[in-house]
Amino acid sequence: MPDPLRIVQVGAGGMGRAWLRTIADNPDVDLAGLVDLDVPLARTAADEHGYGDVPVAASLEELGIAADAVVDVTVPVAHPTVSVDALLRGLPVLCEKPLAESVRECLLMVAAAEVSGQLLMVSQSRRYFRAVDAFGRQLAELGPIGSLSCEFFKAPHFGGFRDRMAEPLLVDMAIHQFDLARKLIGSEPVSVYCESYNPDWSWFDGNAAASAIFRFADGTRFAFTGSWCAPGLETSWNGRWRASASGGTATWDGANAPVAELASGEALPAVMTDDPEEIAGSLVEFVDAVRSSTIPQSEVHANVVSVAMVEAAVRSASTGLPVTIADVLETAYQEALETVQDPALQAALKAWPDVLKVVGLEARSSG
Repeated sequence: MPDPLRIVQVGAGGMGRAWLRTIADNPDVDLAGLVDLDVPLARTAADEHGYGDVPVAASLEELGIAADAVVDVTVPVAHPTVSVDALLRGLPVLCEKPLAESVRECLLMVAAAEVSGQLLMVSQSRRYFRAVDAFGRQLAELGPIGSLSCEFFKAPHFGGFRDRMAEPLLVDMAIHQFDLARKLIGSEPVSVYCESYNPDWSWFDGNAAASAIFRFADGTRFAFTGSWCAPGLETSWNGRWRASASGGTATWDGANAPVAELASGEALPAVMTDDPEEIAGSLVEFVDAVRSSTIPQSEVHANVVSVAMVEAAVRSASTGLPVTIADVLETAYQEALETVQDPALQAALKAWPDVLKVVGLEARSSG
């Protein structure tokens, strides 16, 4: 058996503590160090999770220990700085979602992965539900998908920064559903029309509700409607899904096994596995990818498209017009060229022949 990967985790807040538990439960990794700007917080978190002998520090540089990989569990605004620093130190990185707050920053992170030759993977934890895999297998048997929809209705009282965001639902939550739609449809988004709003009773300052419809390259439509101020009869945190395909229909309530029916009326059973779920699943795939030098789902090049879906939806809601994913990516690419400071990252960006091809999208004309 190979030796466990020596992991340095950056971030010791609420989500950081969930990652500490996940690392402790995985025999293929060892926690080599814990980094947080609040060093006493990091020390407390390490001690509480049985890592009393693990060193803590305020930065990777200050920590100064040998490691095999980094898990970036910082707040989204810090992801570009922390992940790029780790990559350029020669360390593969598993980064919490969202990859960054803007597509422009995401493209800089793509460039850093290319310059360093190291893996940068995003932990899109919703991809690792056993029911999602079962739902996907049902859809594959039902044939081409015409429409996929997700309803998401919750009423969380977070407090803090989410209450003050301009688009809390779209920016902080919808990337889960948007990214999952890409996995289930098996195609890439072309354009979106979105409306966002804030009901009178909302406790959020910004728009806590939204409806969006995406057109995908294969013709599938994905419709998302949701609210973060919807008390009563709430959906699961995954939302409630329905897919209409040529050979039948499948539904998933976001919590239990999906249900599918063939056009003949015959039930199509869900086949559930016992694979690790949520962040435990993403950690398993990351370790396997590092060891085998394979490309995991949610590798940085591909994951940029999910962030672009969010940015396109926000732009559409602001302008009242449909927005193409290609336009968002091409604008972000020009912004990245104008703002990058590191010469090596600048050279990597300039070497790209077409930003759409770099992130795995077809040329504009094929959409």
